[in-house]
Amino acid sequence: MITFKSKAAQDLDVLKDFAVYVLGLVGKQLGERGVITHDELDHAIAKLEGAVAQAKQARAEHAGHFHEDEHDHAHHEVPPSLAQRVAPFLAMLREAKAGEADVHWGF
Repeated sequence: MITFKSKAAQDLDVLKDFAVYVLGLVGKQLGERGVITHDELDHAIAKLEGAVAQAKQARAEHAGHFHEDEHDHAHHEVPPSLAQRVAPFLAMLREAKAGEADVHWGF
């Protein structure tokens, strides 16, 4: 587990694999310790929002190829969207920006 902390938001605990993934989206790497500074938050938020928009577009295009009412189409569970998975982290970044605080991890 990795814990993200900010003076302006509640702590956020995530699995290590997710931390690696979401930090990669914003141009950071998971190390023993790290920070997204207040000055970097606009860029990080924009990168995440862009990734979510691209994922929504890809998901919509993919969904158009399947029809649940087809008899030969096996029912499958739809995994959580990127928007759902990054929502808590994105909320933390926005709260940190509003509170003019950094986001740290590795404590």
